[in-house]
Amino acid sequence: MRKEQRGIVPCDHCIITMTTYITTPIYYVNAQPHLGHAYTTIVADTYARFRRLIGDSVRFQTGTDEHGDKIAEAAEREGVSPKEYVDRISGMFRETWPLLDVKPDNFIRTTDPEHVLTVQNILQQVYDKGDIYFDKYTGLYCTGCERFLTEKELVDGKCPDHQTAPDEITEENYFFRMSRYQQELIDHIHANPDFITPERYRNEVLSFLSEPLEDLCISRPTSRLTWGIPLPFDENFVTYVWFDALINYLTGIGYPDGDNFEEYWRVAEHVIAKDILKPHAIYWPTMVLSTGLPLYKKLHVHGYWNVDETKMSKSIGNVIRPAELVEAYGVDSIRYFILREMSFGLDASFSSDAIVARMNSDLANDIGNLYSRTCAMLMKYCDGVVPEAVAADDDTVLRDLAAEVLQRYREEMNSFQFHRGLQAVWELISQANRYIVENEPWALVKDESRGDRLNTVLYNLVETLRLLTLMLQPVMPGTCRKMAQGLGLEPENPLVADLAEHGNWGGMPGGTRLEKVSALFPRVDVKKKKQPVKEQSKKKKSSKAEKKQKQKPALAEGVISFDQFQELELRVGEIVAAEPVKKSDRLLQLTVKAPEERTIVAGIAEYYRPEEITGMLVLIVANLQPVKLMGVESQGMVLAAKVEEGGKTRLVLSTVSGKVPPGTPVA
Repeated sequence: MRKEQRGIVPCDHCIITMTTYITTPIYYVNAQPHLGHAYTTIVADTYARFRRLIGDSVRFQTGTDEHGDKIAEAAEREGVSPKEYVDRISGMFRETWPLLDVKPDNFIRTTDPEHVLTVQNILQQVYDKGDIYFDKYTGLYCTGCERFLTEKELVDGKCPDHQTAPDEITEENYFFRMSRYQQELIDHIHANPDFITPERYRNEVLSFLSEPLEDLCISRPTSRLTWGIPLPFDENFVTYVWFDALINYLTGIGYPDGDNFEEYWRVAEHVIAKDILKPHAIYWPTMVLSTGLPLYKKLHVHGYWNVDETKMSKSIGNVIRPAELVEAYGVDSIRYFILREMSFGLDASFSSDAIVARMNSDLANDIGNLYSRTCAMLMKYCDGVVPEAVAADDDTVLRDLAAEVLQRYREEMNSFQFHRGLQAVWELISQANRYIVENEPWALVKDESRGDRLNTVLYNLVETLRLLTLMLQPVMPGTCRKMAQGLGLEPENPLVADLAEHGNWGGMPGGTRLEKVSALFPRVDVKKKKQPVKEQSKKKKSSKAEKKQKQKPALAEGVISFDQFQELELRVGEIVAAEPVKKSDRLLQLTVKAPEERTIVAGIAEYYRPEEITGMLVLIVANLQPVKLMGVESQGMVLAAKVEEGGKTRLVLSTVSGKVPPGTPVA
């Protein structure tokens, strides 16, 4: 079948769709649900809710992956059958999602009879086409990954994910002709820049595809493993777990002839963590191409969650369970925190201090305070009834900002930049809180001649709350149900549930009676913690240096003392992401790991393209006072050399030769 007959989905600007199919990976049941699983699933749930909010027909799927070596081993350790083991762990995942207010349309298991039949159907189809063959193979097998690794993938002879040396295995198996579809996949990625996002992962996949692609071993002999789906053409082998698991995305929508398959497959979007990039970006699309189907629409790849700057690990004992999070902080606080704290695609760190800070600042002080103050004033000054909107051309502060924020919110949420979408929403919240202080409704109520002005101010505030309820619904659904109730609206009312039709200013009906509700986010009382010793020592050193400098005579212009130079904290930083700053031809916004991730704005856009510098090791000044440049807070400076050539000046980044860990001090 020729490429154009397959109907490979074109880029976004070529099609208009009102359907969305969003999936999580199906989670491997060799471990209980943890923070990483929770993040991926909340992201997919939030995106599904957002797409429904703007009018899409949405299907959201998650589930569990239940075959393979590790499952059989885990069941044996516990002294139960594999089926008993997977039923128990899969049940834990199914029970976890309601705790996080996650509502999938379908929960699939790879032990479901319909999935087994679909896998065997596709295996037979690909086999009959000549894309599966039998051969002897010797390779390096990692039990943790449940796949053969290439020499290129090893680091110091070990699997980089599991830090163990793979076993050399020689056995006869069936292989999928993955290499046959390598060039077609490369062409598709180039033709569809948003096929894999963020861009760094697209580049990573293209880099991998720049080398000849080996065929994929897709079976395991029953002499070694019986817990798997039998091959339909050879009962002596079971299916390799990845060839089985990935097909869930088709099974869950009724492949090959179900109504859901026809409606949703072409718009499929997969959300995964970066550790399973290769199976989803290479194995899966080549499998799909072999079946003659169009490729899925997008693959969204996120980073890891660390705990107090340390990677989660069972051996360390810092694995965080979703139920514990909800019990400690509440479901909507968790949903808000992880979406606001992580830049999608990059790593992020979870800590109790960080979430409590967000709860008290963003949630209690900002949105909680705005909501309670506004509702209290309406209760006190208007008997709890929303006043009629009063035309006032000279009072458009909230109206104008709301229009801008709504547009940015749509763009950022659609692009999986949830933290930026929430940043935009919080700009409106901050402005509304300032609006109260500047307009002093408590003073207006005492001036009978300014009754219309009081009504205008209060209407503008309650209308802002309605729009905030709309925008925050995908992120904090429980809180928004409560906000809607307090505004006298049912949660299903289109005014707070339909952004496509009611995402414009002026929708709140005058005469609506408010209801009293409890505080949205009460403050969390925490004892004031001591400053970390490292930070204290830096401050002490800085104070001494300042005093010492004051005692010294001024130096000649352009000359600094050794003590002054010591105040600079120079480090090696790795540029992990780069993008242009909006409305600037000169600035790039860099995400730099040093070793924490920080944003640095650099005036190098004339000399470097973002894709050129991703992964580059550069020198940075790490202890500069943060400064805003074109609305972006810059937390440091990259060093560059000024080179004069032909009467023109260009900047050349100061880089580091060799492998140096990000954050290494520069002496």
